Amino acid sequence: MTKHTIGTYIYLHGFASSPRSIKAEGLRDRFQRIGIPLQCPDLNQDDFSTLTLTRQLEQVKQLITRSASPITLIGSSFGGLTAAWLGEMIANVERLILLAPAFEFLDHWIPRLGSDTLANWERNGLLPVYHYGEQRTLPLSYTFITDLQHYPDQHLQRPVPTLILHGIHDETVPIQASQRFAEQRPWVCLKELDSDHALVDQQNTIWTLVQDGFVA
Repeated sequence: MTKHTIGTYIYLHGFASSPRSIKAEGLRDRFQRIGIPLQCPDLNQDDFSTLTLTRQLEQVKQLITRSASPITLIGSSFGGLTAAWLGEMIANVERLILLAPAFEFLDHWIPRLGSDTLANWERNGLLPVYHYGEQRTLPLSYTFITDLQHYPDQHLQRPVPTLILHGIHDETVPIQASQRFAEQRPWVCLKELDSDHALVDQQNTIWTLVQDGFVA
């Protein structure tokens, strides 16, 4: 590469993850090598229990408003869903790169929990969730569910140039969710990869596509 787009680049990690994830650190290192800083905010905010999509949106909005330059958001899983909503809401978000974005999240997650677990969560207010970033189980408020119900995917209609990278063997967020999202939006390019939800084995491919479509 001999030329780079001037702008601000922000990576949003996934649910129960952190800025220290393999993908986050790998991308940050690669951006650093070409002289572009990649911001990786901690969306846990030291309080995973009160996590909601609204809280994540407000946190990143504050980060974005400090930049007058065009914004490229790279989001993984639930961070990808967050990035999509920020692209809908904020005019200077000009590009989105979504890694296995968590579209139709509740449709996939709630059936896995089961009706009894969901009822207990609503009744007790907290659900034990294994946090991969912290490598321990932490409580999550039921507000996570009620808040997310206010963000239906069909309301994401701003034509922001979007690249989606999704593994065809993803068992956490099935690739069909991204297929349905992309087929209704001509500004979205979906690349299907021979991988699972984590996409850890696709880091070189991800970086090539990021450069070709959004940085170079």
